[in-house]
Amino acid sequence: MARPNFPKRAIVTGGMPYGNKTLHFGHVGGMFVHADVFARFLRDRIGKENVIFVSGTDCYGSPIAEGYRKKCEAGFTGTIQEYVMENHQKQKETLDEYEISLDIFGASGLEDTKDVHQEMTNEFITNLYKHGWLEKMVTKQFYDPIANCFLNGRQVIGKCPIKGCQSEKGYADECDLGHQYMPEDLIDPKSTLTNVKPEMRDVVNWYFKLTDCNDLLEEYVDDIAKKPNVRRIVWETMKESLAKPIIYVRKEGIETYKEIASQLPPHSCSSLENVKDSFTIEFKTLKEREAACEILTKNSIRYRTGKTLVPLRLTGNISWGVNAPSLEGETGLTVWVWPESLWAPISFTKAYFKRKGESMDRYKDFWCDPEAGVYQFIGQDNIYFYGVAQMPMFMAQQDGEKLSVHPEKGQLQLPTLVANHHILFLDKKASSSSEIKPPMAEDLLKYYTAEQLRAHFLALALANKSVSFMPKPLNPNANEKEADPVLAQGNLYTNVLNRLARSCFYSAQQYFDNVLPYGTVSKEIKEISDKAILDYEQMMYRFELHQIQNVLDTYIRQANKYWARNTDLASKNNDEQLRKQTLIDCFHMLRVATVLTHPIMPTGSEKTVEYLQMDKDKFFNWDNIFEDIYYFAEDKENHQLKQLAQKEDFYVKHPSQFM
Repeated sequence: MARPNFPKRAIVTGGMPYGNKTLHFGHVGGMFVHADVFARFLRDRIGKENVIFVSGTDCYGSPIAEGYRKKCEAGFTGTIQEYVMENHQKQKETLDEYEISLDIFGASGLEDTKDVHQEMTNEFITNLYKHGWLEKMVTKQFYDPIANCFLNGRQVIGKCPIKGCQSEKGYADECDLGHQYMPEDLIDPKSTLTNVKPEMRDVVNWYFKLTDCNDLLEEYVDDIAKKPNVRRIVWETMKESLAKPIIYVRKEGIETYKEIASQLPPHSCSSLENVKDSFTIEFKTLKEREAACEILTKNSIRYRTGKTLVPLRLTGNISWGVNAPSLEGETGLTVWVWPESLWAPISFTKAYFKRKGESMDRYKDFWCDPEAGVYQFIGQDNIYFYGVAQMPMFMAQQDGEKLSVHPEKGQLQLPTLVANHHILFLDKKASSSSEIKPPMAEDLLKYYTAEQLRAHFLALALANKSVSFMPKPLNPNANEKEADPVLAQGNLYTNVLNRLARSCFYSAQQYFDNVLPYGTVSKEIKEISDKAILDYEQMMYRFELHQIQNVLDTYIRQANKYWARNTDLASKNNDEQLRKQTLIDCFHMLRVATVLTHPIMPTGSEKTVEYLQMDKDKFFNWDNIFEDIYYFAEDKENHQLKQLAQKEDFYVKHPSQFM
């Protein structure tokens, strides 16, 4: 089997939770655990000094400003920075409790990462301007005449204008499923401040010329669609945004359309015969479609627009935001939170090196080198921003006239997106902005250990489809006689792998004076073990993280069956040689299982190595993955093990599960 190639260095990012909330289970189970497992694997696979795992609190934007306003109405007396800091610290505490091994958990608007992020923002946007990728546009923005202020983001609520959208809420220029549209297209807008219909007033902002990137994005999508480690949902979702500007007109508008068709910009129209629901009119440019929308609205024709590229707004007038650089005399603008969150991981990488006392330019070794890799773990709703918006903006940082989907060394490389489907709660989509309120991540630790939850979340197969999280203690419809589905994967470790480990240690204590029995691993066991290693490595490379559980399940159960069969025969026949060989083989299988389990169950795995009394860095290093266990013993023939007490567990259950 050909082994996959991994980069020499890697950045892993774990998204950025908003600074107006603590973490619900979806943040951790839907993304952070997956990112952490891969980051831990890479540290073992290519060296921990070559991997940086970054994330941070998304401090700015209207969701945070709105959350702060409501908090103050409820009696909070601190500043908005104090409000965000409180949430930031709680987020970090929760991530630590789940053993999320971030090298830096920054905050775009707090402490030292704030200043680094401001500098990075100035540099990034100024480069876009110098390279001709920005345009200054006068557009309409929502204005609340009662509150006397412009409205941003989630301060406006309505219905998404994109045809077929199933989102619960549409905001100023995006819905909660990530669809982008011009503000004037939002259906039935209302101000969240006063509940009145806002006016539309002219504002000046800077936009990234995303509409000029159709061909570039098509080339990029064609390229990633051929890669075995890019999930289908990524490039299929991106393709949807590359459609031509289309309007879907309700069939009752056919006659009126015929009367005004000549007034519309040049377009093509689908057949008007036997229309079931709606017919389509297609335009060459977004501006032509927008002009057509105004004419259709004036003539009271009902319609919805289709997905297409729209200019990406970079700036706004919200006070709680990163300051935008002054360009062409436009001052006082701040940066819209979504764009600046895309380069925030670069800012955090710079801050990581600054905290270490090293040059911040070292970030280029990880972000600007084709031999390095950047892996961004995200939810499916964010593919538009991380794919459609981020990729061309990163390419637009390149020098030269023609942009490349394969940047040269020294230029920002294009990250690999690892997108998960939704993680549901009790069969319904759960988010902090939906009607179904999800449990907080910290609350789950009242019923499960972090490692039990890590194993379960990883096995949900979110790479393939949306899956429901069904914790028995929180499910009012759970059958008391049925097992808790959340424990299924963890049981492999707390029951089966524990049994193998204890059997090996107790037998060494009983028959070999607690010395690791020395010998040659049998050919059968070596082949089984090597195959498990190679299968596991392939799954990691392709981000088929749920399949890792299957590889481990098969391998660990094989080891236990081998142990049970052979030790039974050894006892019946009083065969000491078979007993010794079985222990040699099973210690090897325990060694392999411990390394493969390490990214998922770090505490239990490292405890096992502690009792083996071997060097952890050397033990988990994949440069040594095919070595037998004696490679890690200083004295191969007389390696002393740590004494294991009776009923001692390496992988523990939650105390509530013994009640």
